[in-house]
Amino acid sequence: MAKRALITGITGQDGSYLAELLLDKGYEVIGMVRRSSTVNFERIAHIQDKVRFVPGDLLDEVSMIEILRTYRPAEVYNLAAQSFVQTSFGQPVLTGETTALGVTRLLDAIRLVDPEIRFYQASSSEMFGKVQEVPQTETTPFHPRSPYGVAKVYGHWITVNYRESYGLHGTSGILFNHESPRRGLEFVTRKISHAVAQIKLGKIDELRLGNLDAKRDWGFAGDYVDAMWRMLQRDTPEDYVVCTGETHSVREFCELAFDHVGLNWEKYVVVDETFMRPAEVDLLVGDASKAADELGWIPQTPFADLVRMMVEADIALLEGRLRGLA
Repeated sequence: MAKRALITGITGQDGSYLAELLLDKGYEVIGMVRRSSTVNFERIAHIQDKVRFVPGDLLDEVSMIEILRTYRPAEVYNLAAQSFVQTSFGQPVLTGETTALGVTRLLDAIRLVDPEIRFYQASSSEMFGKVQEVPQTETTPFHPRSPYGVAKVYGHWITVNYRESYGLHGTSGILFNHESPRRGLEFVTRKISHAVAQIKLGKIDELRLGNLDAKRDWGFAGDYVDAMWRMLQRDTPEDYVVCTGETHSVREFCELAFDHVGLNWEKYVVVDETFMRPAEVDLLVGDASKAADELGWIPQTPFADLVRMMVEADIALLEGRLRGLA
C-alpha cells in the first residue's frame, strides 16, 4: 500500500515542489486547503488530478483532527503559514495565530489521533534575525527581527517541546531563503526576475527596491524539499539547517538578472525607502554540514543558475508560453 502524506500549504511554492517529489516516490498525497474563494491552484495545476484536496485550517484544531482521523497519513508536512515578512509587521496577531499557534494545534491533533505520525515543521532562517554568529547552525541562538520570525521561533520550539514531552517524531527544517519560478511576486527575488522580464519586453521601465545591501543565503526550492523528505525518513527526529552556505546581496541578484537579458541594472533600479523594513536582518548565511553528514543532502542548483531560471520562466510567462505560477 502506498505511503500517505499530508501537506499543509500545498498550493504554495514549497508545497508544490514537495507534492511533485512525493508523487514521484509513489506516495498518496493529501493536500490541506482553506475554504476560501481565493485558493490559487496555479502552482499545482499540472498535478491537481493526482492529489486529494481536503478542507482544513490551522486556526481550527477540530478540522485537523478530522483530516488525520479520516486519512491516516504516515507523514505530515506543515508548510502553511503567513509567510511574508513584510506583511507580518502589518498583521502581527494573524501571523502569530497561523504561523505560531497553528503549529501547536496541528501537533496536538497528531498527539490525540496518532502519535506515530512523523511531523515536519517548516522553520526559517528568519528566526536568527540579528545574528549571534556567522555562519548559523542548529545551535545558533535565535534573535528574530520581525513578527514572522518570532512566530517561527514559537513554532520551532513547540515542535521540540512535543518531541521531548510526548515522544512525537517531530522535526524542524531551518530553511534559509529558497526561491524558484513559483515564488510569490511579493518576494524580492521574484519581484526582480518578473520586473527584468517586463523591462526586457518593454512593458515597464523601472524597478523600485529597498535595501540593495541585504544579503541572503539563496537556494532553489526544488532542492530544499528533498531535504524535508529525508528528515522524516530518519528513525530519530532532529533539527537541520538547510542552505547553500553562500551569501549574495540583492544587488548581486539584480546584476545577474539584468545581465542575463543584456541590460545594465543601474539604469533601471531605483532605491525606494518605502520598501525598507522597520528592522532589517543582518547577514543570514548558514552551515548545512549536519544535513550533509546525516541526511546525505547537498544543494544541486548554483545561485547564477537559479537567477537565470527565474528570469527565463518570467519571460516565458509574459510571452504566454507558460501557465501562470504566481
